[in-house]
Amino acid sequence: MKWKVIAIGKPALAFARDGAEEYLTRLKHYTQAELIFAKDAARQQQAAAGADLRIALDERGQNLSTQELVGKIDAWELGGEIKEIALLIGASDGHGDELRASAKELWAFGKITLQHELALVVLLEQIYRAYTIKRGEPYHRE
Repeated sequence: MKWKVIAIGKPALAFARDGAEEYLTRLKHYTQAELIFAKDAARQQQAAAGADLRIALDERGQNLSTQELVGKIDAWELGGEIKEIALLIGASDGHGDELRASAKELWAFGKITLQHELALVVLLEQIYRAYTIKRGEPYHRE
């Protein structure tokens, strides 16, 4: 399975750039992951067009636990129908109605609103964490 994380705008904050690169490097041991920076929502939609599953990060989305994320990944992998997932992170003003409507799922990181660069790092870390759980590795502690 391939993950395409498509964010609007390149991170201006050094910690966000470094964090995103760190987790992308770690993910290479488990799955294919690509980070794409789009200039605007239209280009973001184009970059996500070929994905089998489009998920938008949005404050109105579903709150998933890490274990629920692991379960979703397991189901997607076992089902074999989903080869590529596009995860969409909006700009500072979020996503428009059209993009939200076109996404198969909406995910949120709780009721809080995260700055979009920070959301990028958190998203990549959670995908990495899910794969370490799937492999029974000690990164995740309960």
